[in-house]
Amino acid sequence: MQTADKGRVDKWLWYARFFKTRGLAAKLVTGGHLRVNGNRIGKPSVMVGAGDTLTFPQARRIRVIRIEVIGTRRGPAPEAQTLYADLTPPEEKIPKPAQIERKGRPTKKDRRTARLLRGSYLD
Repeated sequence: MQTADKGRVDKWLWYARFFKTRGLAAKLVTGGHLRVNGNRIGKPSVMVGAGDTLTFPQARRIRVIRIEVIGTRRGPAPEAQTLYADLTPPEEKIPKPAQIERKGRPTKKDRRTARLLRGSYLD
């Protein structure tokens, strides 16, 4: 795979498979939601290179990515993963609240338990 020194940020986001289309990547950039090395950019034609850090929102998370290689095509996912290093901190797992197991019609005990659980949420 031959690499270039610099490339357009919208193309790179598309090559690295962060967005399904190049148009969606360009829309993110023009909306002012992308930062390159901490500076907000507004044009999809901004040139980025290896070592640059991108920060952008994706699927209810903030992604922090360091560009390792500027790609030349949109290849398969394993190839796309070699284009960047993910610096995003891992998400904390939030435990799910206790719920009642539902197997048909609730018994009297199930109704009492449900009433107790509902009361604890209102306190």
